[in-house]
Amino acid sequence: MTELLPPQTSRDLRAARLTYAEVGATAGALPPGYHHQTLAEPVGRGSAQFEAAARSVLGWHMHERAGLRPQVSDPAVRQGSVAVLRPQLGPLSLRVPVRVVRVLDEPHRRGFAYGTLAGHPERGEESFVVELTADSTVVFHLVAFSRAGRWFTRLGGPVARAGQRLIGRRYLSAVREAAQSVADREAP
Repeated sequence: MTELLPPQTSRDLRAARLTYAEVGATAGALPPGYHHQTLAEPVGRGSAQFEAAARSVLGWHMHERAGLRPQVSDPAVRQGSVAVLRPQLGPLSLRVPVRVVRVLDEPHRRGFAYGTLAGHPERGEESFVVELTADSTVVFHLVAFSRAGRWFTRLGGPVARAGQRLIGRRYLSAVREAAQSVADREAP
């Protein structure tokens, strides 16, 4: 369940510096020296499914449905929003702080990108965009660049990368489920 961050935590995270220099790079050429992840897959068809998928992304529901416990400054993503995402790894819970660095709100493309803050296991940026193409296909795009930000992600390199791929697939499934829920309601 998505929770609101305490006001002081929100202020502290908004004032914190990002842990990487290439802010906004998920919108273009990905910077060298990082691991790159891209994913683009259809999740539905038509404007109703596009809207449902966009709500899932911009309302933090995608993160929640992917198995994270988001604590957020704003219930709907906006420029400068901050969040602490908490993946559960058995009995352990990680604290994963991020700040929104870009919001995309166009008629046929919606989404956002966030960057890592101190304490995040990685350093880099990740973007999540839902697109309604000319043929009415709804496509989910994930673009990320990252490198180890903590001792345990440096030590567990290949395991950390596998974890990132897994959570990316979970994001995709969550957005697909959100889009499909509209299709299920519209079915005769």
